[in-house]
Amino acid sequence: MPLKDLVVHLGNRRATGTLNVERGDVRKQLLLRDGHVITASSNQPREYFGQFLINQGHLTEDQLERAFATQAETHILLGKILIMTGTVSEATVRTVLSHKFREMLLDAFTWEEGGFDFRATDAAPELEGLDVSVDLQDVHREGEFRETAWQAIRAVFPSGRVRLEVDERKLTDRKAGSMDERIVQLAKEGLSIDGIALALHATDFFLYQRLYALYRQDALRVSDEAPLPAPEPGSHTVVVVEDDDEDDLSSGGVIGSESSSDEVLQAAQLFLDAGNLRDGEALARRAHEIAPTEHTAKLLRDAEGRLLTELRKALMEPSRVPALMVTPAHLKTLPLTSPERYLLSRIDGRRDVAAIVHVSPLQELEALKFFQGFVDTELVKLTPRPLS
Repeated sequence: MPLKDLVVHLGNRRATGTLNVERGDVRKQLLLRDGHVITASSNQPREYFGQFLINQGHLTEDQLERAFATQAETHILLGKILIMTGTVSEATVRTVLSHKFREMLLDAFTWEEGGFDFRATDAAPELEGLDVSVDLQDVHREGEFRETAWQAIRAVFPSGRVRLEVDERKLTDRKAGSMDERIVQLAKEGLSIDGIALALHATDFFLYQRLYALYRQDALRVSDEAPLPAPEPGSHTVVVVEDDDEDDLSSGGVIGSESSSDEVLQAAQLFLDAGNLRDGEALARRAHEIAPTEHTAKLLRDAEGRLLTELRKALMEPSRVPALMVTPAHLKTLPLTSPERYLLSRIDGRRDVAAIVHVSPLQELEALKFFQGFVDTELVKLTPRPLS
């Protein structure tokens, strides 16, 4: 059953319960009451509440980081902190939460594979915070519209890695600080669509519909430049283990796509046992992609957890402030991915690694692997923050 069919079914039945949606390592959970979404959570940073606030212009990255610091001390919900401090109004919090619930579910409508699980209950639990709900029938109707819209959009913008060309003569009603103006400026800087999405903390449909509108004005088109490379977080040469001798971890050839899952799995375990967490995690991920099982999933979770702990200690404990070791002009010539360019653009000599990572729309482990790569290649130098 397609997810959209399940959604309209649950909406018509005015169902109450918990809907879990999964694809690979993506997890979303939506709590339903009488056919309405009343709260939703995701393990994807771009679907966090703070990211929607930034994208819609209600919050800056610095304000979000300060709110996170207050939350860590008080354990109060983020929305309540923002209302109490006068940073965002209660009406705005309600509107953005409603938007978040819709977008989380509508994003899953576009998946070509994945799974869902719905567990009905007699009543939904009482929730702390604001009373916000989204009707599943409204979500389904929006999903029907977007299915057609995406077909038109993808015919023009086939990939998020492409760059764009702007014809400013065709731009109408330009307003300083508007979303369209920000999109145009980022396109002129040479960012790909994925790069623009990261810079704006935008969800896919929100950005692409604006790009398509600018395309219909003849103000924007796909550039003839080669697309940016696909992101490979923390990528570096991974080697094969020829035998069980841990001293020979650096010998052998590169593990390629022709290696069997068992071979990659064995190599991953040996690397992890030897304390080489970066290669071990990369191999565990590859083994899980080749032939996913409960065993490969468990090994990957273990490898990710250990690597995350190691990278936190190396890059964030104690607080470390990154500084660029190359000029901005040289940086533009490097074959960087969109996430790499985003993280490097946030280095200002003031914010530490933790502050940059926490407010980014990237997974923490993914962002830290990139930062470790910057340090390894001497693009970035880390300096301990002076004690105040």
